[in-house]
Amino acid sequence: QVPLVESGGGLVQAGGSLRLSCSVSEGTVNSYAMGWFRQAPGKEREFVAGLRWSIPSTYYADSVKGRFTISRGNAKNTAYLQMNSLKPEDTATYYCAARPGGRVPSNEYDYDYWGQGTQVTVSS
Repeated sequence: QVPLVESGGGLVQAGGSLRLSCSVSEGTVNSYAMGWFRQAPGKEREFVAGLRWSIPSTYYADSVKGRFTISRGNAKNTAYLQMNSLKPEDTATYYCAARPGGRVPSNEYDYDYWGQGTQVTVSS
């Protein structure tokens, strides 16, 4: 098991910023890929950003490129999603996910471990 815990969600006005954190409470993620997904009410879960942990390579959905940044933190086993220039359409529950190996897929079914989710609400 790779328990994941997200934090950092909240309510923000359009144009504002939030930083989400994903902490791995046990084990090591050195050989893992981490992903952030989001799910808005009535919509399917979608890929937002991904990170290959061992050799940091990042991947983004077109809808967030230039606004969101995924990164590894200095703290052990913590990944971040910095979200800038937020839009009302970014409102969703955000989940971090992990899978062993270096591939960073955009399909949620390719990830083995999930956090509980954190709510992000962007008001217009």
